[in-house]
Amino acid sequence: MSTGMVDWSLAVSVGSRLAGEGPQIGRAEADTVVQELRDGANRSTGLVRDFTGLVAADRTAPILVVDRAGWVQANADGFATVLAPVVDKLTSGSKAPTGLARTVGSRITGLEVGALLGFMAGKVLGQFDPFHAPAGRLLLVAPNIVHVERELDVDPHDFRLWVCLHEETHRVQFTAVPWMADHLLGEMHAIADSLEPSGMLEDGVGRLAQALKGGKDGGSLVDAMSTPEQKEIIDRVTGVMSLLEGHADVVMDGVGPSVIPSVASIRKRFNKRRKGVGVLDRFLRRALGLDAKMAQYRDGAKFVRAVVDKAGMDEFNAVWAGPENLPSKGEIADPQAWITRVL
Repeated sequence: MSTGMVDWSLAVSVGSRLAGEGPQIGRAEADTVVQELRDGANRSTGLVRDFTGLVAADRTAPILVVDRAGWVQANADGFATVLAPVVDKLTSGSKAPTGLARTVGSRITGLEVGALLGFMAGKVLGQFDPFHAPAGRLLLVAPNIVHVERELDVDPHDFRLWVCLHEETHRVQFTAVPWMADHLLGEMHAIADSLEPSGMLEDGVGRLAQALKGGKDGGSLVDAMSTPEQKEIIDRVTGVMSLLEGHADVVMDGVGPSVIPSVASIRKRFNKRRKGVGVLDRFLRRALGLDAKMAQYRDGAKFVRAVVDKAGMDEFNAVWAGPENLPSKGEIADPQAWITRVL
């Protein structure tokens, strides 16, 4: 599978090989883990509803308990969908590569994307993919969950439910707020519309190298490849993602004490792990923008707690009424500004 600029089949092959299989686990234990994760996700739906007041549509988004290779394949499919408008724009210009150059380029990009997916496949515990037709899907990466619960030396049953609470919150967010997926996809189209294919390769390579070397602004690869116009869009997306991730963290911490006896210990140990381990891991997190991802959890959670503490959960839920009510990146850092504007 190749969509012009990316050989997705190669990306999946490379990513799956680099990801590895994860911890060794017997078949009987593996079956138990899979069933417990499915049960945990189903149980979490009602817990999230009762805490947040968000009522998800009937479950049409399936729960998939996958291995690392399955996560790589699912995310390659998702990337292909989300990046389609960008790829179409870049391959439509008069200077777009053709023939052998295009084939070679797509394979090089496939290798790069595969390396990224391979790295991430060993880190991600779960995710909700809102762009998979028809209504999204919930992915839980069993080997990574087992690996982390062993690494942190926490109660495995408590940890599995804790992870399910976070990921199921995302499923509820997107199914209770059905315009959200289209809104985010629309932002990708906005980025595509802002692209100028001519000269992008030369400019992009220079900015990419600067980011990898730790450029003067200390930006990630995402920052390095963004024009001022695109950065405005990315700031909007950052506000949304901070909201979604922070909201899920607040739900985890709010619901957790009533159903997960060891939640305090899990949170403390997990927060320490989020900082990354080892020089290479920290470098890759910074270069790929994962440090910014961790900031989204922290800043988004502060925003949600500040609004809920001042106005209550029912008033906070105005954030889901429409795209115009979503917080900007600036409002995430200044909850009172959002309260003044929306409430």
